[in-house]
Amino acid sequence: MGWLPDEARALPPPGLVNRNSVWCGMMGYLTAITHNAIRRMPAIGAGVHRQLLFTSIGFFIGYHLTKNDNYVNAKRDRDLSEYIRHHPEDFQPPEKKTMAEVLEDFIPIR
Repeated sequence: MGWLPDEARALPPPGLVNRNSVWCGMMGYLTAITHNAIRRMPAIGAGVHRQLLFTSIGFFIGYHLTKNDNYVNAKRDRDLSEYIRHHPEDFQPPEKKTMAEVLEDFIPIR
């Protein structure tokens, strides 16, 4: 792929049916339906080949959007982990508190 770097190939591929591919596929289908309606053709019955083509193109675009999203998130996670590893003084573990220190004293009000 030309628009994703080679290090994106190390990531596992996303599932074929995901929210982006389904959403973009539905948008492609609705685009074909809307195009039929604008041209005053039967909305669902005419141009079935165009409906299938737009749906499959939308599905393909959604799949690759998910792939790009996974790569961007993995890169950000890697950068943050690297920063935390190089600056441990900024990320000290919190001190342990007992429940008596967390809760306020109980004062009954009558």
